[in-house]
Amino acid sequence: MDEQRDTVVIGAGPAGLTAAYELLRRHVPVRVFEADDVVGGISRTVERDGWRFDIGGHRFFTKVSRVEEFWHEILPGEDFLLRPRMSRIYYRGALFDYPLNASNALRNLGLREAALCLGSYARARLRPPKDQSHFEGWVSARFGWRLYSMFFKTYTEKVWGMPADQLQADWAAQRIKNLSLAKAIRNALLPRRNRGDVTSLIEEFQYPKLGPGMMWERCAQEVRRRGGRVELRSWVTAVHRDPQRRRAVAVSVDGVGGQRTATAAHVVSSMPISELVAVLSPPAPPEVRAAAAGLRYRDFLTVALVVPAEFSFPDNWIYVHDPGVRVGRIQNFGSWSPHLVKDGRTCLGLEYFVFEDDETWRTPDAELVATATAELERLGLVRSGVVERGYVVRMPKAYPVYDEHYQRNVDVVRHWLAREVPNVHPVGRNGMHRYNNQDHSMLTAMLTAENIACGTRHDVWSVNVEQDYHEESSGRDGDNRQGTGRDAPIVPARLAAAGAVPDDGTRPGRPVQARLG
Repeated sequence: MDEQRDTVVIGAGPAGLTAAYELLRRHVPVRVFEADDVVGGISRTVERDGWRFDIGGHRFFTKVSRVEEFWHEILPGEDFLLRPRMSRIYYRGALFDYPLNASNALRNLGLREAALCLGSYARARLRPPKDQSHFEGWVSARFGWRLYSMFFKTYTEKVWGMPADQLQADWAAQRIKNLSLAKAIRNALLPRRNRGDVTSLIEEFQYPKLGPGMMWERCAQEVRRRGGRVELRSWVTAVHRDPQRRRAVAVSVDGVGGQRTATAAHVVSSMPISELVAVLSPPAPPEVRAAAAGLRYRDFLTVALVVPAEFSFPDNWIYVHDPGVRVGRIQNFGSWSPHLVKDGRTCLGLEYFVFEDDETWRTPDAELVATATAELERLGLVRSGVVERGYVVRMPKAYPVYDEHYQRNVDVVRHWLAREVPNVHPVGRNGMHRYNNQDHSMLTAMLTAENIACGTRHDVWSVNVEQDYHEESSGRDGDNRQGTGRDAPIVPARLAAAGAVPDDGTRPGRPVQARLG
């Protein structure tokens, strides 16, 4: 057993590496264990044959000043690009501007279809749906059935893998807020100075030139340079606790270095909180283990296809509202950074929302590349035969699932850990089973590091609780609210348990000026 009592950090994603860096800044010795062979977690950059892929798309934008300062402390300014924010909606072979542009929408829909949409909206206003407790009823009451079916229904059901009338309306109310078709048209037509309660999305963002993984690879180097240890391919198999002292005392690890046990003064855990409970020794009480086992996670995969540069597009990504294909979103990695692709070529990342045990996840890579190629051709985004090669990247436990029991389950685990092993500190998205963006995951780690090193009593669970959308700004004077809010709907537990609840973590199902990404 290693006798040095370091603070052990489980996981080398944004939360874990931020915690390690901040602890070392305060002269607290740190040892990081990462099960994978790369750092960055979901914010990694995957490299294959010189092509680089961003898993899910990571805009470096934040309202948290200390996170912004951290980014620029790790990477110098020349390593950042300032990129335009652009995404559109693919529907019936056309690309619709987002947010809504009246002339673009009219041109794509045509006068007849636009008139039918207005008629559908008028009917919804005269005879609104009786049941507006679910996503479908709530949205169709404010946009009409026709627009709902075009711009909300297909993509939302594709992403979440369930009928839209099974999703609770509170999520729609949070994401779409007080927007209706009438307000969307008014906002699209009127000058900004004549609008009331104007909100908009950021128009540009920072991006590391070699992808988000560049940030975390450099951060891991800095952790090592400052005396910390970052050990890859090291699976934590047990967190040993002393019930009498109510403390975690050691961590057992298995990996390339063999089996070993390291003593721990504190444990900062960004591993899925359900897995953390599962490796506690001695085990947690049955009710705590049951609560942890009740937490679900969503997985997804990216099929990256190399195509000639002529098939590039300016968007960071395109949302696919076509029910005839399974792909939900298509990234253009060349639009994120020219350093991710090669001269004369770009790479399009087709994203599929899956579970680890479903058929798509188990499909061999060659078949997935063939399927994605066929879908890209069917959508008319490339010509037949131009795809040169393809790569598949799978990301397990990418996002937590919210069912109607998740909050109780999290609370049971959280409060038991705080009472029985208070020197175990959950941080980050999966560590806390919360839809934190990268910056808020980092903030939970920063506050935790201060609690450990300085004896502060920050409540990390208060970070990012039902606050405003991350990439939204407001035209109202004095509006400096911060936060990202809850970016996922509550789903029925029976469907979550059956593996029918996808999630891409990309704020899906919000056309017009409701936020799509």
